[in-house]
Amino acid sequence: MIRIEPRENTSRAFALGVPVLAALVALLLAAIPLLAAGANPITAYGEMIKGVFGSVFAVSEMLTRATPLIFTGLAAALAFRAKLWNIGAEGQLYLGAMAAVAVGSGWLDISGLLLVPLIVVIGAAAGAAGMVAPTYLKVRFGADEVVTTLLLNFIILIFLQMMLEGPLQDPMSLGWPQSAPILDQGVLPPLMDRMRVHSGLILALVLAGIAQFMLLRSVWGFKLRAVGENAAAARHAGINVKRSLFGVAAISGGLAGLAGVSEVAGLKGYLTADLSPGFGYTGIVVAMLAGLSPVGVVIAALFIASVFVGADSMSRAMGVSSFLADLVVSMSLLCVLVGGFLSKYRILRTAKAEATS
Repeated sequence: MIRIEPRENTSRAFALGVPVLAALVALLLAAIPLLAAGANPITAYGEMIKGVFGSVFAVSEMLTRATPLIFTGLAAALAFRAKLWNIGAEGQLYLGAMAAVAVGSGWLDISGLLLVPLIVVIGAAAGAAGMVAPTYLKVRFGADEVVTTLLLNFIILIFLQMMLEGPLQDPMSLGWPQSAPILDQGVLPPLMDRMRVHSGLILALVLAGIAQFMLLRSVWGFKLRAVGENAAAARHAGINVKRSLFGVAAISGGLAGLAGVSEVAGLKGYLTADLSPGFGYTGIVVAMLAGLSPVGVVIAALFIASVFVGADSMSRAMGVSSFLADLVVSMSLLCVLVGGFLSKYRILRTAKAEATS
């Protein structure tokens, strides 16, 4: 007979090793479809590594891909810490991008010293609104935020398409649904010449450091963790649970909104309906791989970005489908979930006589 029982304690080394082991197991499992496709897994992974670290351009592309994942990963990690299940980072990303375009495409012709911070603040505020609204429905009416945030993604995308064919449409686009470009003084400065990586990466790293410090070393972080561990006990201890939920909702949505700002003001320069290939949803995987740790989010985002960029390079070099990256990411999440279960519970085999007694 098999019995499952909770572990009395889990070592820190075990908890930290689960995400690393999950990533390695996912890469090993991905070798199976590579073999089925007739490719040598060692050669394929060698091409992936070369595609990520083989040149300065390759590294810059990986960092560019990781930037929005850090923002959305932080958005999910902080919300999940409070047991506030934000599945709407994709929609919040687009809200931030729309706000950035509305402010930065010529409606306000001011200097870059003022325009860039204004775009960042307004974009974060728009994303925050996209999470505060579902949180209000949860607190006031008991609505499930998983459902409301997920459905809100589709509502925002429909609203985006309407705006791109209406008030936000570029008059010079010849009817194509895209926004007017961000003014030059509103663009996030690049970090390297002739490379796409931009200063949004610096902002993401700074916010990750602040989030780590606040989560572990501040009263706000203590309240957030208390609400996540046991909301009833936190309320009994005098913590305003509703205020804590609204606070983390605003921060989470704001971080997701900054992902949209970074993409439209730092990378693309204008807004289209295909701005994000699913950064909001992938951010959930990043947060889970990171164990909901802000510093871990940075590492997980770099890993996921490396997988995607490396898979594109491998696909070009060996003719293997780049969808392998999606497979690795999916299996990484599954492995993390299994590892998380094993870190909290242990599986024991018991004698049949003992089980019946």
